[in-house]
Amino acid sequence: MPAFHPGLDLAQSFYELEVGPRLAGTVHSAALIGPGSDVLGYDDIRSTDHYWGPRLQVFVDERDIDAARRAIEGLPAEHLGWPTTIGSDQIPFRKHVDVWTLGDWFTHRLAVDPRQGLSTMDWLALPQQLLLETTSGRVFHDGLRELGSIRSSLTWYPVDVWRWLLASQWRRIAQEEAFVGRTADAGDDLGSRIVAARLVRDLMRLCFLLERSYAPYGKWLGTAFVRLLAAPSVGPFLAAALAADDHPAREEALVGAYEEVARRHNASGISHPETPTVRHFHDRPFRVIDGHRFAEACVEAIDDPVLRSLPLVGAVDQWVDATDVLADGGRARRLVAWYDSLS
Repeated sequence: MPAFHPGLDLAQSFYELEVGPRLAGTVHSAALIGPGSDVLGYDDIRSTDHYWGPRLQVFVDERDIDAARRAIEGLPAEHLGWPTTIGSDQIPFRKHVDVWTLGDWFTHRLAVDPRQGLSTMDWLALPQQLLLETTSGRVFHDGLRELGSIRSSLTWYPVDVWRWLLASQWRRIAQEEAFVGRTADAGDDLGSRIVAARLVRDLMRLCFLLERSYAPYGKWLGTAFVRLLAAPSVGPFLAAALAADDHPAREEALVGAYEEVARRHNASGISHPETPTVRHFHDRPFRVIDGHRFAEACVEAIDDPVLRSLPLVGAVDQWVDATDVLADGGRARRLVAWYDSLS
């Protein structure tokens, strides 16, 4: 087996040594963006068993597509020992140096061309995984002088959308945080564990939002979380909540996580601060952070009247859990009309 190179490095050397010279006479941009663990920088030797190898996208003007495709014909069968014909059970085996116009690629992946500007509802219907894939990876050359600016425009949400997403995430936590104790009180330890696990995931995703970082889908959520600034202080509480064998230990761990995340919320300045300590859930002996307080504080800071009028249902990946929606920009985009109906 040839020496392993991270996919981004392999793609860059493939471009610089093989693809780029063939396109020297064509104005183009080149990158590796889109789906794949290599794009996110999480690939390792295990990743090489399917749809992995030297691959990239080439972007040209419409008038140059045919010329660019002819120019890259006859690429070598291997690069640094790795086959250049790659694929998987779902992806045909071929050389994956794909020539696109910028508009076609972004419309294919996101179902919208961001160069035309994104509405509030556009942002809500864009899954974070797709935004992460689009803004991660690496640009090798930007002769069109557009790819970098498009990616920059997608780096993070407009501030009012950001506040609304934070409000929606706090609302999710508020709606279930008392159930860890109530299920245990009813003798349902399995139910208490399940609710605790859901809250751990919601707290992780809240940390991504607070740090202005798109959260990847489930396979890489933990891998990405440990790279957040919050991970050293919040992570041990979350791990303890998942490992706890009884409700008191489970609640104690979640309390630590709630209060630490609440302090981080206040430090972000995204809304007016709320007291970052837990309290009892009404007259019941269950300790909660009362996430409604933080949700309402975020809504109060929103200027956009449309967002202020929406119920706090969240963006698409805060309430849809189906990969067949979140990995498909076209399917997710159908929800734009649904969000319009809510307003």
